[in-house]
Amino acid sequence: MSNLLPKQSILVVDDIPDNIDLLTEVLAADYHIRVATSGEKALKIVYSDNPPDLILLDIMMPGLSGLEICRRLKANPDRRRIPIIFVTAMTSVEDEERGLELGAVDYITKPISPPIVRARVRTHLALYDQ
Repeated sequence: MSNLLPKQSILVVDDIPDNIDLLTEVLAADYHIRVATSGEKALKIVYSDNPPDLILLDIMMPGLSGLEICRRLKANPDRRRIPIIFVTAMTSVEDEERGLELGAVDYITKPISPPIVRARVRTHLALYDQ
């Protein structure tokens, strides 16, 4: 019966197409994947009439950084409930702390582990649905 429900949508934001391809491959069987290769494009999708259910967000990108995107979304009452998971090569505890302080629900370091990505996405979408 759950097959009748529309798939939840995930926005994958990364300026490196290979990273987008990998995350899409890991998640596409269970979710509707939308992609953005820039912060500006990501914000357009998030502020559209059909915002994503969850965002996987790279931190280091040209133009708007993932941290800035997170800051903007958490400041917006209409969009602040969308869970953001940072997916980044920045591995220091300070980087992780900064991302979580800005409002991200989780922090996954690259190279990613597919089972961990799937588990964390599933967990945060379940929490978001509550």
